[in-house]
Amino acid sequence: MRPNFNGNLFFEMSMTIKIKKGFDIKLVGSALPEVGNTIHAKSYALKPGDFVDVTPKLLLREGAKVKAGEAVFCDKDNPEIKFCSPVSGEIAAVVRGEKRRILEIVILADAEVNYLDFGKLDPKSLSKEDIKSKLLESGAWPLLVERPFGVVANPNKNPKNIFITGISSAPLAANVATQVKGESSNLQAGVDALSKLTEGKVFLSLDADNAAPEELKNLKGVEINYFSGPHPKGNIGVQMHNLAALNKGETAIGLTAEDLAIIGRVFTEGKLDMHRTIALSGAQVSEPKHYKVISGAAIASIIDERVKEGNNRYISGNVLTGTQVKKEGFLGFYSNTVTVILEGDEEEFLGWVLPGFGKFSLSRTFFSWLNPNKKYNLDTNMHGEERAYVVTGQYETVFPFDIFPVQLIKSIMMRDIEKMEQLGIYEVTEEDFALCEVICSSKIPVQKVVREGLNFLRAEVG
Repeated sequence: MRPNFNGNLFFEMSMTIKIKKGFDIKLVGSALPEVGNTIHAKSYALKPGDFVDVTPKLLLREGAKVKAGEAVFCDKDNPEIKFCSPVSGEIAAVVRGEKRRILEIVILADAEVNYLDFGKLDPKSLSKEDIKSKLLESGAWPLLVERPFGVVANPNKNPKNIFITGISSAPLAANVATQVKGESSNLQAGVDALSKLTEGKVFLSLDADNAAPEELKNLKGVEINYFSGPHPKGNIGVQMHNLAALNKGETAIGLTAEDLAIIGRVFTEGKLDMHRTIALSGAQVSEPKHYKVISGAAIASIIDERVKEGNNRYISGNVLTGTQVKKEGFLGFYSNTVTVILEGDEEEFLGWVLPGFGKFSLSRTFFSWLNPNKKYNLDTNMHGEERAYVVTGQYETVFPFDIFPVQLIKSIMMRDIEKMEQLGIYEVTEEDFALCEVICSSKIPVQKVVREGLNFLRAEVG
């Protein structure tokens, strides 16, 4: 319900949008909806690499004591954007890579989390600037991801609209209903806060193919729309493309429903509570289910005695867009899934000759297409290497944008800014091309190409 130009109130009808192009990759190891015991790790980490195009400037050094919500580093180019500790404890190490680039800030956690108190406030009573200050001060601002470019939102820009996705369509991803259970007040506080940041709409997208959680359906101050069809219907980019596409010079903000709850806690509880409900999933997990854990937790504490023996690949995130991590690594800032699958490091003799009843394929190369509901136990083997890049029409079958994907990728490779803009680069980020990468017969690292193109374009045109 919104005021029209005369100030009168009217009701907006929600839409159901059918996504026809895409694909649901069915994998063994989906997490059960039940939530296991809360996982308490001994160490946590903030990783600047989780934030696109952020140059970290350390605010605290090794040995410093820190509270949860206290700033550890800021963005050198935008110092008002702070990245805060998810727990209280001691900064144990600043891990650096080539050219002294900061890779991780490791924090040894206290037995009990001691939070920095930002004060409880009703966002309805606050101004736009008050909301911004609260989110920036608390370290919750990096949860807001700006489109185009998929970077941490610039607090000095006015977003055209805000998009919240309540759909999790990626393979083995966490269940949204499980994540937001019991979070009604925090979710509503998050909406009340974010609605002050835009003069446009706050869109909430829900899954038309599964029962939407009541915590999301009952939110006020949002325009709810439903999406039906295969992955990537849960992607912010797909939803934005169908609801309110961006033009050059415009910006929007996107976030997940769980991130909305974290933002809400800043106002309802007065603290940065980075607890997430993550899915521990994958064929190599002995009992796939959900767990409560604080963002940045050590991977070893999450997988401890919960995975099968073998040469495993550990992924912070889902199998399409997640980041490979070692057992000694840490959960990513935005990750709500830890996926464990087998490494694909064994060669298969004459694999391409066999009928392949148990092999995954989107084409009819193998006879597995006769069983469309089969769940696969896939490893990381690419079954080939990069080769000539040719137009096959494959991408168009899984890419639900009114964009020519191959032509866009080629324009990025050529660094042709005019063509990139004409072909719709402002509407996408690398996650929107994840399925294209999966089915690419040329084995092109499509997501990497798109990210490099976005970074190049942002540096050139801002």
